[in-house]
Order: sequence, then structure tokens, then C-alpha cells
Amino acid sequence: MSVLLSASTAANASMIIWLVVLFAFMYFAMIRPQQKEAKKKNAMLAELAVGDTVLTTSGFYGVVIDIDEDTIIVEFGSNKNCRIPMQKAAVSAVEKPDAE
Repeated sequence: MSVLLSASTAANASMIIWLVVLFAFMYFAMIRPQQKEAKKKNAMLAELAVGDTVLTTSGFYGVVIDIDEDTIIVEFGSNKNCRIPMQKAAVSAVEKPDAE
């Protein structure tokens, strides 16, 4: 009886070790990179300023003309009448104007 009990305990310990290894792999392969990407995007949006050229998630390039807490107004194209308010989260890339 004690042989079966010790074998069962060893199997449980082995299973716990494999679960810990699996969780560690999932953390380093999926969760951690996603958190780093979110921090990077939040830093990019925090540095957003009026006059920056932005690329939206829909693929349009525009210039930021006003910034609120969670929305921005972007001017698209050479036509200065096309101004669209959008969420900051819709910005996928920011290009600072050249300092000459």
C-alpha cells in the first residue's frame, strides 16, 4: 500500500512541476511580450504632440491639430478642410516633424 501511495505522490509532484513549467512558458512567450508592446504604445501616445504626422489603424496619414484627453483631431490630405476627430487608440505610428 505504501508503494502505491509513494508512486501517487511522485506522479502528483511531477504533474505540478509540468504545470509550473507550462505556465512559465506561456508567460514568457505570450503575456510578457504583449505587456511590453502595450507599454511601448502608451509611451508613444503620451509623447503625441500637435503637428506630429500620424498613421491611423485604418491606414490614413494625417497631421494632429488638436489633442484632448482621449481624442485627437487629425487633418488629412492637402485639403485643409478634412479634419476628423478620433480616439488616440486609433493611432498606430507617430512621426515627429523634422527639426531644421
